[in-house]
Amino acid sequence: MNQYFENNEKLASELRKIKYQINDIDFVFNSDLGVFSKNHIDYGSKVLVETIINNNKNYKSILDLGCGYGYIGIVLGKIFNAQVEMVDINQRSIHLCKKNIKENKVGADVYISSAYDEVNNKFDLIVTNPPIRAGKNIVLEFLMGAKDYLKKDGELWFVIRKDQGAKSIEKQISELYKVDLVKKSKGFYIFSAKMIDN
Repeated sequence: MNQYFENNEKLASELRKIKYQINDIDFVFNSDLGVFSKNHIDYGSKVLVETIINNNKNYKSILDLGCGYGYIGIVLGKIFNAQVEMVDINQRSIHLCKKNIKENKVGADVYISSAYDEVNNKFDLIVTNPPIRAGKNIVLEFLMGAKDYLKKDGELWFVIRKDQGAKSIEKQISELYKVDLVKKSKGFYIFSAKMIDN
């Protein structure tokens, strides 16, 4: 099976639209075959976004790492009126993301990057639903690598399922960050992390 974090140029296209509403704002996302959670907003991503919004902080610069078709970055960008960068390794995801930015009238830069390879700026918030199926090393690269791209007092937020190693990953990244388990919902754990030396 071709994974959503790989590129398959022979993959057929079957566009579909997904609707979502928060804070009385309506969003529409174009989705397709070959991207993560193609038929609905992923539950873990949804809980992550809604927990960040309910956290009552204001983020002016956001990086959506592994953005897929753009749900996380587009919603947070609109709610916080923030400067957003969105990256993914999947070309179809990037194409859909650009389409969704226009559709939802959000300002954001979108580009292909393997983890942080093409990222040059620092952010108030780095947010990710990391690609668990790509393997633990990639997940740790997403999480540990954030330290070089966070502004002073910047925060890393992420979601991992309990049965996909949430607790062991929390333990591993605790060497670098002060990690808080902010919410649990249906087996999904929402974490926030700040650099220890901030």
